[in-house]
Amino acid sequence: LHCRHEAGVQDTFMTFEVYKDDITMRLVEGACQLLDVAPDIVLKQFGEYFFEFCKRSGYDHMLRTLGGNLFEFIENLDALHSYLSLSYQEMNAPSFRVEKNEDGTMHLHYYSDRRGLCHIVPGIIGAVAKDFFNSEITMEIVNQMEEEERTGKKEHIVFLVTQKLAFSNKRRSKLAPTPQYLANARRQSEKQLNKEVISAFKDQFCCCSMLACPMKKNHWETVRGIVKLGKGKLLRGFEPVYPEMLCIDLKTFCNAFPFHIVFDKELRVKQAGVNIQKIVPGLQTMGIRLDQYFTIIHPEVTFTISSVRKFINSQFVLKTKRDMMPESWKSRPMLELRGQMVWMDCLQSMLYLASPLLRSLHELEERQMHISDIAPHDVTRDLILLNQQRLAEMELSNQLERKKEELRILSKHLEEEKKKTEALLYAMLPKHVANQLKEGKKVEAGEFKECTVLFSDVVTFTNICSKCEPIQIVFMLNSMYLKFDRLTTVHDVFKVETIGDAYMVVGGVPIPVLSHAERVANFALGMIIAAREVMNPVTGEPIQIRVGLHTGPVLAGVVGEKMPRYCLFGDTVNTASRMESHGIPNKIHLSPSTHQ
Repeated sequence: LHCRHEAGVQDTFMTFEVYKDDITMRLVEGACQLLDVAPDIVLKQFGEYFFEFCKRSGYDHMLRTLGGNLFEFIENLDALHSYLSLSYQEMNAPSFRVEKNEDGTMHLHYYSDRRGLCHIVPGIIGAVAKDFFNSEITMEIVNQMEEEERTGKKEHIVFLVTQKLAFSNKRRSKLAPTPQYLANARRQSEKQLNKEVISAFKDQFCCCSMLACPMKKNHWETVRGIVKLGKGKLLRGFEPVYPEMLCIDLKTFCNAFPFHIVFDKELRVKQAGVNIQKIVPGLQTMGIRLDQYFTIIHPEVTFTISSVRKFINSQFVLKTKRDMMPESWKSRPMLELRGQMVWMDCLQSMLYLASPLLRSLHELEERQMHISDIAPHDVTRDLILLNQQRLAEMELSNQLERKKEELRILSKHLEEEKKKTEALLYAMLPKHVANQLKEGKKVEAGEFKECTVLFSDVVTFTNICSKCEPIQIVFMLNSMYLKFDRLTTVHDVFKVETIGDAYMVVGGVPIPVLSHAERVANFALGMIIAAREVMNPVTGEPIQIRVGLHTGPVLAGVVGEKMPRYCLFGDTVNTASRMESHGIPNKIHLSPSTHQ
């Protein structure tokens, strides 16, 4: 709460709403001022919390399945962001590229057009390493630059990541094996297992030869035999067997993968799927440059073969250029493709295996495409349908969250209005009486054996009224009564009512006190002094008041339902009124009972 107040931002944030980074930086700055720490420490802690927040929000299993180690996890982060962008269309996620070093460390390349948030990364990656892979890491910035490989100026931070296993024991025993010893022992056991498996396979093969087995095992039977002998585990040195020639014809391949494109180092198109040819007829002209028809949306790199190869582990999103599309497409949203780049070294060409990037059935209809345009084996079919349902659920959740926020604001306003109403009610009735009426209870009349009643009025009030405008009378009485009302709070007496220029106060009611006469007497003195500050609108001189007090028993209770009033009854009230009417201007007339 203090941080939000310091940063000058709103109280609540919506889950599906996009907020500017300026709000984030203001919150960070506010937290730094409150905690007296550097911004990088706050951002790192935020990164750790954000990871826990994602787990609690239902992304725990999704995150755990990204990779079997930290390197694979980071390598697949872009693919996760690409998937989430189907639902969160305005998400502006960073991009990651990771490189392994010979000494076991990693270089993590962080790209973002949102400046100043790079210190969140060590917090997130450190929490992932500790939670998912039971290891501790250190991350330090080794390079910080403006990215030149990418289109536009992007923040490019290079982190050096050093990873070490985290053991549950506080200190490992000196006799415990070192990681190097464990690795060597593991390699030795694998070699021994390989030898045993190969030996057993040879024995089995020899037995088959001795029995003159007529069936000769092909390559796949050999592989299955090795797997069987190895109890379901492939040998460490296993290499796949490839056919001598590709057993698929060109037409079948182009129909099976209708959105694939093959291009060479000069970006000249050498092959394309049938459906992408239908949408972009220019691709039927073999040798045309791919960058004439497409731009790279993600990752934001220049369209050169070297840049593509550098980010080859990322998912690539290509978008058609409007001016190169047929006339029928120029009024529709442009087609986006998402897929994988595969470098074919023997052909010195790049294979782009892609599918249409469509988030919903609405986007499919906007491009006048159909589910049948997507290959049956392509999971994009299922993603469109599933994401359509997910978008509907998210919209419903968003509406519910907005309604919840509206109800919270209404509830806050209602609470404020309730306090105002209660303050007004407590000004008209004693608090305990008002609470009983709110609860629907009947307020019983009560007898008070001893209390002090006060009456006051303005001297020559009738003459003043006959010579002044009504509004002047209202101003005069309001000015006087405001001063008297403040005095009731100071001396803790109860204001019963005002009738014209008459002001009635009681002490010892509704809460009995022994000092009721003293309180009312002090209040009367204060009235005389306060009245000198109120001017007669006729003469311009201070007004004069008469005050009368009497002490005795009264009966008090609530009268009426539409406008209930807490009234006093009894001879004490009449006597106090007579004491006031027979008093002297600017004097306090006490009865003997009050004086005693």
